[in-house]
Amino acid sequence: METKVKDQLTKENYAIYNGDCMDVLTTIDDNSIDLSIYSPPFAGLYNYSSSEKDFSNCNSKEEFMAQYEFLVAQMARVTKPGRINAVHCQDILTDTTAHILYDFPHEIIKLHKKYGFNLHNRITIWKEPLEVRMRTMVRSLMHKNIAEDSTMCFTAIPDYVLIFKKIGENKVKVTNPKGFKIYHGETPLLPAMEKKYGKWEHILEKYKNADNDGDNHLKNKLSQIIWQRYASSVWDDIRNDNILPFRDSREEDDEKHVHPLQLDVIDRLVELYSNPNEVVLTPFMGVGSEVYSPVSLGRKAIGIELKDSYYKQAVLNLKEAEHRFKSLEKQISAF
Repeated sequence: METKVKDQLTKENYAIYNGDCMDVLTTIDDNSIDLSIYSPPFAGLYNYSSSEKDFSNCNSKEEFMAQYEFLVAQMARVTKPGRINAVHCQDILTDTTAHILYDFPHEIIKLHKKYGFNLHNRITIWKEPLEVRMRTMVRSLMHKNIAEDSTMCFTAIPDYVLIFKKIGENKVKVTNPKGFKIYHGETPLLPAMEKKYGKWEHILEKYKNADNDGDNHLKNKLSQIIWQRYASSVWDDIRNDNILPFRDSREEDDEKHVHPLQLDVIDRLVELYSNPNEVVLTPFMGVGSEVYSPVSLGRKAIGIELKDSYYKQAVLNLKEAEHRFKSLEKQISAF
């Protein structure tokens, strides 16, 4: 692929580009991408760089959405019919004093419907309130409000993953004939589940060979338990610290609380919505999370990142993807 970029790295199972996502996307073939996972720059919530090509530097929400529309149109063009775009986002707190929210997910949904996607699902990612309070210092989570004026109290803003499915027939089904063997998360069993099934370590041992009889997923009780956790509309079992290294990529003007999307989220989406060897795309690669995860799960990936320091960190992080792939393969083969 030839395109106008500052740098690029192409390997057997991934290609990453240091440049403007709009320049790179226009070079990708129509209907060629199996799955896309990304976080848009949250409409000015964070400023990632000083580049005029950076979506996060728009002067208003309206200007941002106008720019974002160009990207959604390209994502619709390159995505195969019947396949998934997963967009990680949140409501935007526009006034921290009055706690006024901007419904950013609603605007994302409208744009995707305009360009031939249906809203397929909405996943809520739970955030621990005290952790959010300590990280952002948002006043609405201060306990003293309970005593002074409870109308100033509001919950910790969750993240969402909006699952969009491109209109049209999906010609290649995404199949997991043996079900899932690895749980990506922190709490595999809720109390009621543990009462029913027993301890997690006992389940791993009991069902480790469950799918060897005719490769029938119905024999894999472990997979059924994992699916119960993934099927929840609220993912409250995401490990917030399960992220790629990013601190060395920070620059002096970076926001202090910016950090990558958790690998648990990406891993689940990759296994749910793509087959091995299919192509996963992310137009906002950051430090490489949405490339690292699919590559380490046996997929191929394309990543695009405008910011030089993030791209350089992604190059370093992706050197470890092969090691993780072998580690996960070893876990699977143990079954």
